[in-house]
Amino acid sequence: MPVEALRWIRKMRGGSQAHLMVASDGHHYVVKFKQNAQHRRVLVNEMVAACLLNYLEIPTAAVEIVSCSESFLQANPEIAITLGSRREPVLPGWHFGSRLPVNPDRFAIYDYLPDALLRQVANLRDFIGVLVFDKWVSNLDSRQCVLFRAQIRDWMAGDHGPKKTAFVAMMIDHGYIFGGPAWKLEDAPLAGLYGRPLVYETIEGLESFEPWLTRVLEFPAEILDHAFRKVPECWLNGDREELERLLEQLYRRRKRVPHLLEDCRIACAKPFPNWR
Repeated sequence: MPVEALRWIRKMRGGSQAHLMVASDGHHYVVKFKQNAQHRRVLVNEMVAACLLNYLEIPTAAVEIVSCSESFLQANPEIAITLGSRREPVLPGWHFGSRLPVNPDRFAIYDYLPDALLRQVANLRDFIGVLVFDKWVSNLDSRQCVLFRAQIRDWMAGDHGPKKTAFVAMMIDHGYIFGGPAWKLEDAPLAGLYGRPLVYETIEGLESFEPWLTRVLEFPAEILDHAFRKVPECWLNGDREELERLLEQLYRRRKRVPHLLEDCRIACAKPFPNWR
């Protein structure tokens, strides 16, 4: 069942015109509305991406359907979508929520760290894993993440060591996978890269993309079916068959991922300096 929006906090930056809210489960969510300025398909992309990333064991935000009632929206007139010179109120209903990893009232969340601190991020290799994902799903955006201090074993798969606090990266903002609202799996060699080259310094060849490359090559069709069924019908508006066709293409595309990574390597920017 959806969680209910209870408290509006502020509008977020970015073209999707998302808003930060507190929901009935006590968590903070960045909410993207069905009347999205970038297209309602952005919500579908976000929901599918969460399912795929969870299987690949790449840290990403927990997601929920957030219900905004008419009374909540009336009490918070700041919640609206701006389309050119026109301001459009958000309609009641189900919207997409991306949960913040920590309570922002108590802990800092960063979208940038200087290189000296970025090197200390406990799961720095997950930037290599998410690049495999971004190439597979044709993410046309640059890689987005948030960084925060947390218990390492709470965020790194298979970590059962003693409790230790460090910076952790969580991958966010997947609205432009599948080419965004176009739903086309295009090849763009430099798309999906993170803006800080140091996260790719350990890449020496295709073997550096393991275990994520093998997980994509052997990706179970039932996970895609699970993602397909999680998308609410009210977000699709008649696009259910189109989404099914897209996910079938994605399943076939997984075999091309090694070649897509090679294309990225030989691009003019040369993002992997140690891949000889």
